[in-house]
Amino acid sequence: MSVDHPDWMHAQLNDHRAVADAMQDLLPGVRSVGELLIEAYQGTGILYTFGNGGSAADAQHLTGEIIGHYKRDRRPLPAVTLSTDPTTMTCIANDYSYDDVFSRQVRALARPGDVVAAFTTSGRSANIVAALRAAKEKGATTVLFGGGDGGPSKEFADVALLVPSSTTPRIQEMHTFMLHAISEMVDAWADEDEEYA
Repeated sequence: MSVDHPDWMHAQLNDHRAVADAMQDLLPGVRSVGELLIEAYQGTGILYTFGNGGSAADAQHLTGEIIGHYKRDRRPLPAVTLSTDPTTMTCIANDYSYDDVFSRQVRALARPGDVVAAFTTSGRSANIVAALRAAKEKGATTVLFGGGDGGPSKEFADVALLVPSSTTPRIQEMHTFMLHAISEMVDAWADEDEEYA
């Protein structure tokens, strides 16, 4: 349907609603990721996030909510987005390969007790697959925010939150919902006066 068609925006909104309605089955997984993060923060864990393009923005969004806060004034929690350091990114891409820009950072930083979260709409980007594989090798817990069948990235995910859609905008919209729900859980736990359950 052309963007000039008067029903185009209605069709987009209806598609969004249909995907949102289909998210019910993912809610237990979303809760489990919130619980994984809380468990990591009960120890000395750090959250590492990454993605390409719009997914890099989603990864940075989650990190911002965790270090800053979502709704509550609470202590900051440790999180790092691996796509936000252009010097490191371009160094690795230039000296090695763009396929290695996240995995090399994961190998340097991630440890058992950490959570490594990838954002991707297809799950097929070589740098995403390599980073999740590296995280598993380092003993970190891996989370995939994906879509469709998860692609090859799913193989290396301890928890795969796969939006039931193959449309990039719908997947990214649901990623935002999920990262907000997880942020709410972590916020409530970190606020000593609130319970997340």
